[in-house]
Amino acid sequence: MAAAAYRPPVEDYAFLFREVFGTDVVARATDGELSAADATEVITGAGQFAVSVLAPLDTVGDREGARLEDGRVRMPDGFADAYRAFAEAGWVTAEAPVSAGGDGLPGAVRAGLGEIWNASNAAFALCWLLSAGQIHALDAAASDELRVTYLSKLVSGEWTGTMNLTEPDAGTDLGGIRTIAAPRDDGTWAIRGQKIFITWGDHDIAENIVHLVLARTPGAPDGAKGLSLFVAPRRLVNADGTLGARNAVETVALEHKLGIHGSPTCALAYEDATGYLVGEVGGGLAGMFVMMNSARIGMGFQATGIADRAWQQSLAYAQTRTQGSVLGRAAGAPIAEHPDVRRMLLSMESRIFAMRALGVYVADLFDRARSDAAFTPLAEFFVPVFKGWATEDAVALTSDAIQVHGGMGFIEDTGIAQRYRDARIMPIYEGTTAIQSNDLIGRKVIRDGGATAEGLFAQIARTAAALRGSDDPVAVRTAERLDRAVAAARRATADVLGFADSPRDAHAVSVPYLMLLGTLAGGWMHALAVAAVLAHPTPDPLDATRLTAADFYGAHHLPRVHALAETVASGEAP
Repeated sequence: MAAAAYRPPVEDYAFLFREVFGTDVVARATDGELSAADATEVITGAGQFAVSVLAPLDTVGDREGARLEDGRVRMPDGFADAYRAFAEAGWVTAEAPVSAGGDGLPGAVRAGLGEIWNASNAAFALCWLLSAGQIHALDAAASDELRVTYLSKLVSGEWTGTMNLTEPDAGTDLGGIRTIAAPRDDGTWAIRGQKIFITWGDHDIAENIVHLVLARTPGAPDGAKGLSLFVAPRRLVNADGTLGARNAVETVALEHKLGIHGSPTCALAYEDATGYLVGEVGGGLAGMFVMMNSARIGMGFQATGIADRAWQQSLAYAQTRTQGSVLGRAAGAPIAEHPDVRRMLLSMESRIFAMRALGVYVADLFDRARSDAAFTPLAEFFVPVFKGWATEDAVALTSDAIQVHGGMGFIEDTGIAQRYRDARIMPIYEGTTAIQSNDLIGRKVIRDGGATAEGLFAQIARTAAALRGSDDPVAVRTAERLDRAVAAARRATADVLGFADSPRDAHAVSVPYLMLLGTLAGGWMHALAVAAVLAHPTPDPLDATRLTAADFYGAHHLPRVHALAETVASGEAP
């Protein structure tokens, strides 16, 4: 059974770029060099590439998977050609910062690209995501020599990048890392240790792989403060820029996973491998966090993409599948008309728009923060919220997609089971949801006494106030629901602050608090969309759909804020 063809959400991104946030966010981010119309053309082109090149390999990657042969990872058929086309089309360069030699597309556009790459082929997209993160890390901290030798090749897409943190006895606790980097007389470092769960740690689609490795230097203090950051290429680079001998990095295992089979997850052994220091000794974690934050935001884009692909497949199936008589409908009506199936489809659609809009908003916040530090606290506040909420909701959405398919959803031939399998890792990697929520309450809420959270609530309340006087019933209901949700969020934040002296209570409810904020932010995104729709001088063909999605979200999802607020108030269960 063939899955429905992927349809990139170009219209939604045009709407988000141009209207939802009250201005052309692309023009603002580029000082008028690009406009929302230009960005929509970019998204359209990316969609065409994704549909024609990446999406056809999605099932191939899932069924063939990567394989380890004679110490080397071999990728599924077609992946090497697809990556070559991806790089030659300039998609890696387009997203890289201008300071790194890239085209510097604004964050709002990168949000759309991230969703499209992941919707069409999430396993393939992880290679792009890790390379993009490493580009940002090296751009922030690498020496001129490393920039010329490695950064330039990453930006061109000729080489790919990885992030090497996890070890057999050091996962979440990075302070437990035991990989050692010892200095050599020639200025290089000898790296010895083992890293596991390295996404795209080995493959045959590019001529070199640049590993970014956290390691401990001799005599360094225990814990995270003793970590430094190193570039360790798979193949060494000669003085003239040509590739030399294989570095002493061996692929010792390839993980057999629940999903994302087309993404090779490797265990790597460093046997006195040659490495090059990035930044200062002891500054490794700060450098790696640049890459980790980039990846965490990227996880939100991935969640949106996988969820949207699952919804599209579910909608196409439900609109053609007939089963049983449909209450209140003529004989032969498809299952999409069953009240509960319609509920699930609307639920998925409304949450996906909320994710998509929040992704654009958060990415744009980081762009604005580069020129105005006043936006930095809110931008950083949203990193754990967006990553945690979007990835958790994507797992629920892909599960609903299986439910829409009924028994056929449990059969691999429909392709919908792959969406759930691919999504399930997202709340785990790049920091579990609890890691995100602990960061949220500790560094983003308690540390500033809730000031950033309150600033956010005030913005949301202003949006609700602007809708309150409308004569449109959806706008009125949205305002009322949003006002009540903001009040609940304020109570929950006060409860979190009240737990400042009882950290177990705060940490026990940090995930519910994060999900509360994500759900509230999703309602805000819909409220902004409602305001944009009502501002249209003449109706747009999608206006009714957007109003329905906003109304549904407000009735079915925003009430969760109240239940979550009660959970937050309870603290740790006895």
